[in-house]
Amino acid sequence: MSKQTEGVPYLDLASEFHSLRDDWIAAIDRLGGKAAFILGDAVNAFQQEACDYIGCKHALGVANGTDALVLSLRALGIGPGDEVITSPFTFFATAEAISLVGATPVFADIDESSFNISPASVQAVITDNTRAILPVHIFGHPANMPELRAIADAHGLRLIEDAAQAFGAKSGDGIVGSLGDTGCFSFYPAKVLGCYGDGGLVTTSDEGVYEHLQRLRNHGAIAAFTHTEIGYNSRLDAVQAALLSIKLRKIEEDIDKRQQVANWYDERLEETDAIPPARPDHGRHAFNLYTIRHPRRNALRQALGDANIGTNQCYPQGLHLQQVYHHLGYKPGDLPATDQLCTETLSLPIFPGMTVAQVERVCEIIRKV
Repeated sequence: MSKQTEGVPYLDLASEFHSLRDDWIAAIDRLGGKAAFILGDAVNAFQQEACDYIGCKHALGVANGTDALVLSLRALGIGPGDEVITSPFTFFATAEAISLVGATPVFADIDESSFNISPASVQAVITDNTRAILPVHIFGHPANMPELRAIADAHGLRLIEDAAQAFGAKSGDGIVGSLGDTGCFSFYPAKVLGCYGDGGLVTTSDEGVYEHLQRLRNHGAIAAFTHTEIGYNSRLDAVQAALLSIKLRKIEEDIDKRQQVANWYDERLEETDAIPPARPDHGRHAFNLYTIRHPRRNALRQALGDANIGTNQCYPQGLHLQQVYHHLGYKPGDLPATDQLCTETLSLPIFPGMTVAQVERVCEIIRKV
């Protein structure tokens, strides 16, 4: 076996960086010459490019994906006494943002196939205090937005998309981030569209929400040194915006490559007891992660680790059972699909530059297990 296929990294950002380095450094030189590092032309340009790609009226660059969620909730008037229904099978920031604005997260169970929040489970937990539904397009698989939109409209609820893992994913013909009242993106380096640091984006087509978001991301200011509310220092910096513009130009190529890697996995896992991730019936999976189910997940992860193959266990425990939310009273068995999937899911290496030989090496170990 060649040295190139002996080990497989979970992610290969170094190779990507080297391929983009010259363009990015040139952009930084231009910014340095103008001394333009906070907001400014580079951020404005990326925001417009993101609007054009996603299909929304407005996009605002913010400091990170968590802030995108917090600012969205604040801009929609959600706070103490309100309930927001969300998924327990996601990164902590989704629920954390709800708590940070003083609202209460209410966890609905997930669909075993897509790993996304179940519309039927959402419907079952709506109360008089419910103000919003916050689905997560988990791992790049779009949530069932038509059904969630119908539920939100029927009950007069806001719909906030956590699209942190799903830049470029589609529900039907619509790109995620254009389907709710707001869309929230993270540009953490490991994302489908990632920067080399922290960054985030909020999208909306609501003029009033957009104007509120503009104030909130910049200390609640309506003009220099003029403030109408308590806001945040949450501005995407120009250096990261310049990189994101460069990467956005090749986002379709990168998503195509991720889907090719996913196809290679699908073909090679057919004769194993690993269950590949589902694809949306109407839409497009962006494959931020390639997450399988396996009945002996822990043994499989150990075998892959022993072979120097990177994996990630997303997520080992649902948010409803985390210590920080014990006061909400959830118990094992309350959300059975989530509890089960937390014992079976494993994310395998996937990135645009991954080779078929690397996929074959990963699947070789899975077949042995």
